[in-house]
Amino acid sequence: MLIGFVILYLVLSIGIGLYAATKVHTASDYITAGRALPMIVVVAMVFATWFGAETVLGIPATFLDENLGATISDPFGASLALILFGLFFARPLYRMKLLTLGDFFRQRYNRPIEVVISAAIALSYLGWVSAQVVALGLVFNVLSDGLITQPQGILIGAAVVLLYTLFGGMWSVALTTLVQMTVIVAGLLWIAKLVADMPEVNGIAPVIEHAAAAGKFEFWPPLEWAAVVTFVAGFLTMGLGSIPQQDVFQRANASKTERIAVWGTVIGGALYLLFAAVPIYLTYSATLVDPAMTSELLAQDAQLVLPAFVKTHLPFYAQIIFYGALLSVIMSTASGTLLAPSVTISENIIKEFMPHHRMSQKTLLWITRSVVVAFAGLVVLYSLWSLNTQTSIHQMVENAYKVTLACAFVPLIAGIYWKRASNTGAALSIALGFAVWIAMEFIAPDAALPPQFAGLIASAIGMLAGSLRALEGRLKSGIGFFYNRG
Repeated sequence: MLIGFVILYLVLSIGIGLYAATKVHTASDYITAGRALPMIVVVAMVFATWFGAETVLGIPATFLDENLGATISDPFGASLALILFGLFFARPLYRMKLLTLGDFFRQRYNRPIEVVISAAIALSYLGWVSAQVVALGLVFNVLSDGLITQPQGILIGAAVVLLYTLFGGMWSVALTTLVQMTVIVAGLLWIAKLVADMPEVNGIAPVIEHAAAAGKFEFWPPLEWAAVVTFVAGFLTMGLGSIPQQDVFQRANASKTERIAVWGTVIGGALYLLFAAVPIYLTYSATLVDPAMTSELLAQDAQLVLPAFVKTHLPFYAQIIFYGALLSVIMSTASGTLLAPSVTISENIIKEFMPHHRMSQKTLLWITRSVVVAFAGLVVLYSLWSLNTQTSIHQMVENAYKVTLACAFVPLIAGIYWKRASNTGAALSIALGFAVWIAMEFIAPDAALPPQFAGLIASAIGMLAGSLRALEGRLKSGIGFFYNRG
């Protein structure tokens, strides 16, 4: 019966997505939902898109395996990214009336910069979307008691998300996310109340005290150079690397007004940080209720602790609520993160190589939907590969932002806030950032200064050197012009 309810929920999500397709008439409708979304929907999209598989399964698993400090990248870094984007990036980008974030790099710099950075942004999503699909496979495997294998679950989950994202685009994401956020918040809070009432748990304070005694709330690194640098780099990899992302931009850009674009993103980011504590509480409670099961699963896969705990120790109706909320969490993130790179690839890469006089809105819409299908295929392949390499969901999400941190963040912030940022500076920033990051990944992947952070520093140096060099050249040309006229 539990699987039956899950299937019913999946069918409902597909139905909402197909209804949303009736609102899509142009590529702009598909990508930005006509820039008509109110505050509540924008907040819901920001929150639910980021409150994904890593928040419910990956972060608590990392907390159990290590401590609170190990979660510095997510949720702390992720929340920082959303708040910073809302405060410092949403307003100037919204005013430019762009279709994608890649369009900014074309307008501010040139087409080659647009294509290269758009490719980097799209590539960064492969790990993030795959993390959600892997989580769907895990859920189906647990629900069916192993009858559905995780690879089979990956295929089923990817097909469902593809189906309701393919036709409705941003409208599908907006409408399904509003429903999913309601299920997530109400469902997980109610489950937390049930768990708190268990005699082994007896509220919130005993869980906090037990976790503190076990050293789980250790947050700050030792006062050693290598530990501090690694900690800060982990925080900033997501805190800054997540800012030049199409999904964050797309949610702000779909807002009805500039004010909604700013505060919808900030509020969504703050809610994400606060609510990320709920899955950690639920998962750690399992160690009090069933220590034997928890120890066994920790040795196998810490990500299984919470789903197994709910299925073993909570009543049937609570299981329905939990798995409905879990599927909402995963699918809301998967749909948004599947759409974002597909839009970027079609608008900023494929479109640039096609005759512009033939590129109608209808053609662009068809191309975007085709890319959604192709990218979903890549996600499935990467997800199946990650199972063989035993990459955790939390690691997959952490790794997703390395390329944008090293290549895209500096050109974005310099393009908005530094008038002297030039095409030469942007090109050198991308080249140096990418080269140093990749070189460090091979030479010293475990160095005190993480490779992506070294790439960020190189990217900043490239922007400064290239832009100042270009400015020097223009000054010399101007002096030479007046000298010759004299």
